[in-house]
Amino acid sequence: MKHRRISKKRATMAGGAVVAVVAAGVTFQTANASEETPEFTVKTLTATAAGNLASTLGQDLGGDAAGAYYDAQTEALVMNVVDENAAEAVREAGGKARIVQNTLAELVSARETLTDRATIAGTSWATDPVTNKVVVTADRTVKGADWTKLQEVVKGLGEKAELKKTAGEFKPFIAGGDAIHSGGGRCSLGFNVVKDGEPHFITAGHCGETGSEWSESAGGPAIGAMVDSQFPENDFALVKYAGDTDHPSAVNLYDGGSQEITGAAEATVGMQVTRSGSTTQVHDGQVTGLDATVNYGNGQIVNGLIQTDVCAEPGDSGGSLFSGGSAIGLTSGGSGDCTSGGETFFQPVTEALEVFGAEIG
Repeated sequence: MKHRRISKKRATMAGGAVVAVVAAGVTFQTANASEETPEFTVKTLTATAAGNLASTLGQDLGGDAAGAYYDAQTEALVMNVVDENAAEAVREAGGKARIVQNTLAELVSARETLTDRATIAGTSWATDPVTNKVVVTADRTVKGADWTKLQEVVKGLGEKAELKKTAGEFKPFIAGGDAIHSGGGRCSLGFNVVKDGEPHFITAGHCGETGSEWSESAGGPAIGAMVDSQFPENDFALVKYAGDTDHPSAVNLYDGGSQEITGAAEATVGMQVTRSGSTTQVHDGQVTGLDATVNYGNGQIVNGLIQTDVCAEPGDSGGSLFSGGSAIGLTSGGSGDCTSGGETFFQPVTEALEVFGAEIG
């Protein structure tokens, strides 16, 4: 049997997302360049450490913090703030300060407006700390009156939001790391976990219902039963192993090797991540947004997802999103494919573990 991977759910970071700056033209802004002195040393950080620092600063600065992201080129945290006093606090903590126009409260208000006035199937939105805006994305199914309505709502938000189109169609991906099968189809195992001392695995909630049985081959003997499934409010599920199925804490890399998983971590914008799934196997990319809302249609609206530029296709659902030895997310859905690209959304693993009372193992 191949090693199974179970994706973990959504990651949330207090104080905003942390994102990698690759494009030119992003300036680390300060109120007055002459005020920058050598006494402030910018710390070299991993994406995870940058996320932890951003969370701490977000709590300390309160409303003066306006999100954050990870500059992968310089391995530094960039913290958005609204005034020079907050900027100095960021520099003292070892980050780069960037004074921006929109506060987090204003961006949250923009998201609430979208929820109230633009709940349209085939749309998503997430806060982008690099542009300091809420980025709204519409898939190819959003046309006619819906498209006009969406344009009007986004235009009314002014500089707090921008609208983009994607060529694909937002939908849950049915499939997954190692393949798992039930009467409803194929998905992917996310990560192996332990609950109450017993072996389980986690996968996407939209893959099946509580009580459904799962096997490692179509029509094969059951290796476990789904004891809890949550969708669309969340998108995670817990399956309890039956019998003596091998359940290593590792992810299949589809090259004869595997990645050991030792724990779970929160996602950070700019974090480099890898996805493993049973349809398209292994692909890399980075986290581009946190706390994303996706409307898959038919009343299936999922909140709190991790947004990435990693590709995925049907059959990859539930599969593992990881960074090094840390479990990050479970494949939920998205647009596009691994030929044309697109956006893919993941349920944070940390949330799934907390809800289920489980741990990586």
